[in-house]
Amino acid sequence: MRISELSARTGVTVPTIKYYLREGLLPEGERSAPTQAAYGERHVERLRVIRALLDAGVSIAETRRVLEALDAPSSRPHDLLGTAHAAVTPPVDEHLDLTDAERLVSGLGWRPGACDPAVLGDVARALAGLERAGFTVPEDVMPVYLASARAIADAEITGVPTDSAEAAVRYVVLGSVLVEPLLLALRRVAEQVASFERFGGAEH
Repeated sequence: MRISELSARTGVTVPTIKYYLREGLLPEGERSAPTQAAYGERHVERLRVIRALLDAGVSIAETRRVLEALDAPSSRPHDLLGTAHAAVTPPVDEHLDLTDAERLVSGLGWRPGACDPAVLGDVARALAGLERAGFTVPEDVMPVYLASARAIADAEITGVPTDSAEAAVRYVVLGSVLVEPLLLALRRVAEQVASFERFGGAEH
């Protein structure tokens, strides 16, 4: 199909498709003439992935790293997860103290070498932000956070497809990146539902 047909199929404008091509996010089509290229289903699928990532708030640079992980995956699913997280996690700050973060995530079953330092760095930054704000997570709430996070993780990792490497890559990389906004949104809904049930609805 021509680029105009690709645009019609995906709802992505032709200028935007050309931008993705220039940025290396979308692979080149098969040249049929010096100024024409043919595009196929893999371009349709790639555009859907790109749009999903960008719509979820992933930057162009982060999207490129996620796509690289999809195109050149590790053979180990655990490494794939690390690659997915690295694409959307700030690099670890070597001056950042991870002691409190390590102590906290030990409640998830963490042990040295079990996850990337950059992910621990995210926990450490979050804890530091709470401390700066003078906010402390109640002692009876933090264990619920840990238990819930571990239950979600166990369910997700159990669901990693094993029938093909490609399916595993898509599940791990895209699921890791795209599901987080859904989890946050569900938490907010759950908080409002719990509040309504405890305190009652607004008076009219």
